[in-house]
Amino acid sequence: MRAAADLCRRSLSTVLRRSCRLYCTDQSSRVKIFDRNLKRKQRDRAAWLMSPKDSLLDAVAENLLDRLEDCKKTFPTALCMGGSLEAIRRLLHGRGGIEKLIMMDTSHDMVKLCEQAEQSLPNKNVETSFIVADEEFLPVKESSLDLVISCLGLHWTNDLPGAMIQSRLALKPDGLFLAAILGGETLRELRIACTVAQMEREGGSVRGCHLWPRMLLTFLFSVAVPNIDERNVRDAGNLLTRAGFSLPGVDVDEYTVRYNSALELIEHLRTMGETNALLQRSKILKRDTALATAAVYESMFAAEDGTIPATFQVIFMTGWREHPSHQRAKRRGSATVSFKDIQKQFGGGS
Repeated sequence: MRAAADLCRRSLSTVLRRSCRLYCTDQSSRVKIFDRNLKRKQRDRAAWLMSPKDSLLDAVAENLLDRLEDCKKTFPTALCMGGSLEAIRRLLHGRGGIEKLIMMDTSHDMVKLCEQAEQSLPNKNVETSFIVADEEFLPVKESSLDLVISCLGLHWTNDLPGAMIQSRLALKPDGLFLAAILGGETLRELRIACTVAQMEREGGSVRGCHLWPRMLLTFLFSVAVPNIDERNVRDAGNLLTRAGFSLPGVDVDEYTVRYNSALELIEHLRTMGETNALLQRSKILKRDTALATAAVYESMFAAEDGTIPATFQVIFMTGWREHPSHQRAKRRGSATVSFKDIQKQFGGGS
C-alpha cells in the first residue's frame, strides 16, 4: 500500500509539474517579491498624476518603436501591455502595419486614461481595444498575436521568464516580442547619495556598503530598483533564449534626466508609477537621513545651474517566435571548411 501511495504521489507531482512548466520556470520563480496589488494601486495614482507628455517615457517608447521600422513584415494584431501604454499608442504613427491594437494594464484607471486619449486623438486605420489584466496571467489565446510590446512594465513581474514565456506562446509563428525594462544602473546617483547619508547619520561600515543601495532606496524614498541588475544586463540574451525566443537581440541605453531637486525626482517617479512595490518593504523613514540624502545628492552631483542628474538605464529586448524561415546554427561538426584554410586564403598566417 505504501509503495502504491508513493507511486501515486510521484505521478501526481509529475502531472502538476507538466501542467505549469509553460508558465513557471522553477521553484524559486514562484517566490513573490513584488506586491502586484500595490503596484496596481500605484499605477492608478500615476494615471491621475501623469502629464500628457513625459520626455523620458516618450524617448524610451520612440526608441522601442523604431525597431518596427527595421522589419519588412507587418504585424496586423498587436498587444501592448503595461508600462508606458499611452506613449506607445500616441507615438505609433502607423509603424508595423498594425490594424488591431489591444491595450492592456493591471490598472483600471490607466486603461481608462488611454481610452479617453484614444477618443480625443484616435489612431487612424487602427482598431483599438482596451482590457484590464495582469502580465503574469495573460488572457490571450495561444498563437493569436503578431506582435507583443511592453514598454517599462515587465520589470515589476515576480516571474519575468514566465511572463516572457506566456508572451511567446501568445505570438503566432514568426511573431515579434519587443520589450524595454529598467536596468540595475537606474538611479545610481540616488543610491550613492543614500549610501553616504546612511553612513553619516545612522552609522555603518564600508564593509557592508554593497548591501545598502537597494535597501536604502526602499527605506528613504519608497523607491525600489526592479529585479534586473547589472549581471542580468549581460545575460538578457540568455533570458530571451530561456523563454524560447529565437533570434534574440539585446541592447542597452542610458537616459539622463535633470531635476531641480531630489524631491522633484521622487515626484516624477510617482507620476510614472515606479515607486516601491516590494512585499517586504520598510515603512520606517528617518527625517534626518532623508534630508541628508537630498543634501548629499545636490552637493555631489549638482551642475552649475543647480540641477541634479538622474540616470535611467533601459534594456531593450527583441525576440521572435520560432519559424522555419529563421536562420539556425548548423549542427556542431558539420563544417566543410577549416579555419586554417580560411586563414591561408586571406593571408592571415603571414
